[in-house]
Amino acid sequence: MPELPEVETVKRGLVRLVVGKKVLETSSDSPKSFPNPDSEVQNYVLGAVITDVQRRAKVLLIHLSTGYTFVVHLKMTGQLVYVAQDQRFGAGHPNESLVSSLPDKSTRVILTFDDGSHLYFNDQRKFGWMRLLPTISVPEIDFMKRVGPEPLEDDFTGKVLYERLQRRKTTTIKAAILDQSVLAGVGNIYADESLWGARIHPATLVKHLSPPEVQMLVAEIKFVMNLAIEKGGSTDRNYVNAEGKRGSYIDFARVFRREGKLCPRCGSIIEKTRVAGRGTHLCPSCQT
Repeated sequence: MPELPEVETVKRGLVRLVVGKKVLETSSDSPKSFPNPDSEVQNYVLGAVITDVQRRAKVLLIHLSTGYTFVVHLKMTGQLVYVAQDQRFGAGHPNESLVSSLPDKSTRVILTFDDGSHLYFNDQRKFGWMRLLPTISVPEIDFMKRVGPEPLEDDFTGKVLYERLQRRKTTTIKAAILDQSVLAGVGNIYADESLWGARIHPATLVKHLSPPEVQMLVAEIKFVMNLAIEKGGSTDRNYVNAEGKRGSYIDFARVFRREGKLCPRCGSIIEKTRVAGRGTHLCPSCQT
């Protein structure tokens, strides 16, 4: 599943390409992928203009001028592909649908714009979806009410994270920051990278962390996330960034997938273990 930086690169691509486009027509071959009543599509999508594209955690929000919003989750194999006469943008699971003629057998939803361009939602496994909701109700859906603060926002501070961690005092810090109700959008790769940067062992119990240690962790989360966005994301094996290229952050990773190699900080051998049920990379010398 894409992590926050991958979804952020998708959002930035869509902002550049589809904001201001008027929806002329929609089609879908999968009620699971497009679980929206025909009457609502007719009334609130056709003729609507895309006014903005936002991201909340790992979810995309495509806002319409009618006061409705497409809430989009790509899940494991989703793609968004924009195709115009002289322009193409593909983001998502890297199969031939990113570059081949569309629609194809993986195409679940098509938005056709009045200038003749299209936005295709492809999804081989049909786990992803595009739900149409009144914009005003989006903050009230269960996911939005449960999800924690955005790590890249200015108001996300060490104090904020320390307070939110207090509800998870007896769990490991890695499990805590993977919990989307504590913090939005941090997945396995960025958890390992941030904990290494902050010199915190992933299995450390939350109750043993001091406010200064949590402050350092926040700084590392922000650094790692911003670098990953700059490099186009990290999931080089199964995700593609906003320019249709595989993410390159993993080339700059300091600990993730580097087991058996030297720690770039102290020269010890990086180890791989399991914490919070996930494969976990750490330096046994730097992170005690």
